Amino acid sequence: MMIPFVWMVSSSLKFDNQVFEVPIRWLPTNPQWANYKTIWTQVPMATFFKNTVILSVVITFIQLVTSSFAAYGFSRMRFRGRDALFLFYIGTIAVPWQAYMIPQFIMMRQLHLTDNLLSLILLQSFSAFGVFLMRQYYEGIPEELSESARIDGLNEYGIYARIILPLTRPAIASLTILTFVNTWNDYMGPFIYLSSTQNKTIQLGLKMFVSLYDAQYALIMAASVLSILPVAVVFLTQQKYFVEGIATSGLKG
Repeated sequence: MMIPFVWMVSSSLKFDNQVFEVPIRWLPTNPQWANYKTIWTQVPMATFFKNTVILSVVITFIQLVTSSFAAYGFSRMRFRGRDALFLFYIGTIAVPWQAYMIPQFIMMRQLHLTDNLLSLILLQSFSAFGVFLMRQYYEGIPEELSESARIDGLNEYGIYARIILPLTRPAIASLTILTFVNTWNDYMGPFIYLSSTQNKTIQLGLKMFVSLYDAQYALIMAASVLSILPVAVVFLTQQKYFVEGIATSGLKG
């Protein structure tokens, strides 16, 4: 499973004519670190990274807020039609994105938001899967904690911020990783809505790079390595809570 990634890193430090040599030379005798410097001048890689970071960070933050708020309402609040509304909302997960892709694009075009990062942010601000994930974790927190807090005078916002959120770090870490990775690696969304070079993301930038320099394999590999580094950093910093969330997802308080 790790061999393709190791080969990619190894190839990024070679000359173009050494990438596909047989047998494979896993450790380059003369590492070409300059490849990582050259790619920044071939295409506006810094712009692609900036746009992708903006989208990934903003969308992840908004989804954490909206998903945790909605999940708290569905798990802790009592109102008529709550369960039916939750099932209806979660049922949207079963609808493939391709089914409503065109209506979404028409809506964004009528709002004059095409070729604008805001269109992707608005379309991905809410996540039914995120609400489901957070609600299932909330269900494992004893209701007695909330009742005790209400007796002590805390309102629902205080209970949410001071009791529920600190106890759901694993779920928040899991949702952070999943949302960040999906947004960072998203290709179809930016491909549909973003057309100008100054608004393109790293995935579109890699496609542009491959199209322009299809024979410079070492540079392509170097750009690919850089594109996965932020995802690796996010996972490594959150993996403790992510593993904890997976391990405790089936436990009840």
